[in-house]
Amino acid sequence: MAMAPNAPKKDSKKKEVIYSWEGVDKKGKKLKGEMAAPGENVVANHLRRQGIVPGKIKKLGAARKKKITDKDITLFTRQLATMLKSGVPLLQAFEIVAKGHSNPSVQRLLLDIKADVETGSSMTTAFSRFPLYFDSLYCNLVNAGEQAGILEGVLDRLATYKEKTLALKAKIKKALFYPTAIIVAAFIITAVIMIFVIPAFKQLFTGFGADLPLPTLIVMSLSDFFVEYWYAIFGILGGAIYGFIEAKRRSKKVQDALDRLSLKLPIFGDLIEKATVARWTRTLATMFAAGVPLVEALGTVGGASGNVVYSNATKVIQNEVSTGTSLTASMQNANLFPNMVIQMVQIGEESGALDSMLSKVADYYEREVDDAVDALASLMEPIIMVVLGTLIGGLVIAMYLPIFKMGSVVGG
Repeated sequence: MAMAPNAPKKDSKKKEVIYSWEGVDKKGKKLKGEMAAPGENVVANHLRRQGIVPGKIKKLGAARKKKITDKDITLFTRQLATMLKSGVPLLQAFEIVAKGHSNPSVQRLLLDIKADVETGSSMTTAFSRFPLYFDSLYCNLVNAGEQAGILEGVLDRLATYKEKTLALKAKIKKALFYPTAIIVAAFIITAVIMIFVIPAFKQLFTGFGADLPLPTLIVMSLSDFFVEYWYAIFGILGGAIYGFIEAKRRSKKVQDALDRLSLKLPIFGDLIEKATVARWTRTLATMFAAGVPLVEALGTVGGASGNVVYSNATKVIQNEVSTGTSLTASMQNANLFPNMVIQMVQIGEESGALDSMLSKVADYYEREVDDAVDALASLMEPIIMVVLGTLIGGLVIAMYLPIFKMGSVVGG
């Protein structure tokens, strides 16, 4: 089944539905396919623009949109760069990549961009229509590639940059996921013991009629609290987590505070700092190598670093560089970058190989993040085992103390 050469532009006021269509192209070849659009007229107009005489158009149902991820955009960038390097014409490359993608949302996005380019828009203009997927860094690099006539080389660098950025994010998530998962599991296990297991022991101990040890009484009191207020405990905890996530998503002040706090965290702070420096240097290296002027590149680098502390510092660095201060001196004034980074930047400025030196710094810090994640996993395992053992073991011992006490009395 042939796909439509392009998808209609999104109508923000009407809900899109899926339409099946049949038509005939300029050569008399019969075509058919499916398309998401707000109405039949949009489908018909769109097909005519593509040189297809519309025939039967039938409504199938509401369009189900799959999310477009960073991974989708990265894969598209790599595929497009590879095809352009192989000599495939730009518009044909767009169509091949779009039709070969399993996500319909990506297909519509790429075919929409292709239609813009086909009607005379530049790649930069076409991409900039979709800021949710193509940020200022992406558009600036594509613009530099178009201006210099080296689009395939810039797309190759951009794909490499996005691949390394995704890998870096995955490493950070890996480092944070393990302890988070263990904490959640420990809370659930503790709640189950408190709500279901300890009340059974309490009924058993009530029949003994003997004085219970203090640890047992404390655990039983906690269990009574859990049993009586479990809905409030889970409600407050769930509400707090949801509130935190929403505040982080909606409030710039909360995001900035978390960024500052993250750099000061024990153990994790050093890892986050290394990852931020790696992103900062990788972004600047990629933009500078693509021919973007240094001052202009710095305007994008701060946001790409992913941390407000470095973003604010980059604005100051950009202002200083624009007034004639060297990048090395400006970075030194920021008092954020390790001495090794500053020395490498200085060598790069003096030798005229700044992009190469920045790439080497990024490679070094990405390896450092790798090592830090492995070391963190090794460090966290025994700590988590001790914490879990103390928590669960303490509960078990507290509940078995009366039984041990009775055994000693009977034995005596």
